[in-house]
Amino acid sequence: MSIDKTSAATGAPEDHVVENPEAAKAAVTVVDPRLLVREQGLAGYVTEFKRKMKSGDLGSLPVVVGLAVIWLIFTSLNSNFLTAGNLSDMSVAMVGTGMIAVGIVFVLLLGEIDLSVGSVSGVAGASFAVLNVTNGMNEWLAFLLAIVTGTVAGALHGFFFAKIGVPAFAVTLAGLLFWNGFMLQILGDNGTINLDPDGVVAQLTSYYFSDVAAAYGLAAVVTAGYFLSSFFGNRRREAAGVPSRPLSETIVRTVLLAVVAFAVAIVFNQYKGLPLAVVIFIVVLLVTDFVLRRTAYGRKVFALGGSVEASRRAGINVEMVRISVFAISGTFAAVGGLFIASKIAAANQGAGGGDLLMNAIAAAVIGGTSLFGGRGRTWNALLGVLVIVSIQYGLALEGIASPVQYMITGGVLLATVVIDAVTRKTQKTAGRA
Repeated sequence: MSIDKTSAATGAPEDHVVENPEAAKAAVTVVDPRLLVREQGLAGYVTEFKRKMKSGDLGSLPVVVGLAVIWLIFTSLNSNFLTAGNLSDMSVAMVGTGMIAVGIVFVLLLGEIDLSVGSVSGVAGASFAVLNVTNGMNEWLAFLLAIVTGTVAGALHGFFFAKIGVPAFAVTLAGLLFWNGFMLQILGDNGTINLDPDGVVAQLTSYYFSDVAAAYGLAAVVTAGYFLSSFFGNRRREAAGVPSRPLSETIVRTVLLAVVAFAVAIVFNQYKGLPLAVVIFIVVLLVTDFVLRRTAYGRKVFALGGSVEASRRAGINVEMVRISVFAISGTFAAVGGLFIASKIAAANQGAGGGDLLMNAIAAAVIGGTSLFGGRGRTWNALLGVLVIVSIQYGLALEGIASPVQYMITGGVLLATVVIDAVTRKTQKTAGRA
């Protein structure tokens, strides 16, 4: 234990007691990266990158590098892996699990877990099939009620967790069993209900915008939206007198995004066109990312993941935020279940089972969301599910059996959790956690 004598630099009283002098020293030297880049130019990027490496703040870099390695390996093994048809099929296949993973991200931000999402997704698909096909209800009404089913299920889990105090693990484990049994009950003895191939749900994954302008238009909108958001965000920061990124950096980032977006558009147009499922998924990611990063509610979720007691003292309604987060998880589980039902054009007794739960949680964690709460973005769901689907499709092209797929996916998940744990320890040592 030592006494801090640098009150002029830190703003702390001279008799301030420092428990960890090394961490305090590292914390004081941290500079806003926007200011560093603006003052030092290209050298600032190098300095900031080194600082992030030392502090363990790697962001999505390990995932992107890992995804590139996976694609290189499977492309070397089979030239069909990166064909337009295979990539388009992968993009559609990942949406169902990706939607569920988006809800998991919200729960993980609290430092909790939801084990019921697989069963809830199965209930949503079964509910739609029973209401629409068996009972003749209007498709859109059945669709909305199926999603509401997931919302109610999630809110119930949140109620028992937040109000009663039952651990989220136990509540959602019970939900996993209950909702799976409920799904089997409403499906009846037949066990399988086929959906209308031209209906609303079936069209979720089977409809493509065949006009090439659709894919290019979406790429242009995403690129322009990113530039405008960054540009005006920097203007607001400058007006407020806080560090902002230089215009040159915003332009470079926009150009890189444009290259990726239009490359994806070219791939889609070489096959069937822009999949409707991908459009919906991107819209969901944009909206949820905005909610988490730009709204008071999102800040409350992050605050709660950082410290429950501090959030309560700050006036945050902890119970309501917790209930709402589990309701969101249930809602996205239901949406994901409808996309999965759309893929096979049926609701059956196997829905929500198998490796779905594992893949949804793994997608969120592999993408970069911390299991310890307080760190993550909904875009992590996209990166994570892309890794998982890439592994599945790559191994399938090689004719490798499912057991090996499970082992490889489990290994990737373990590696990601290890990186997450090491990162947290490094950040604590650097005084940033």
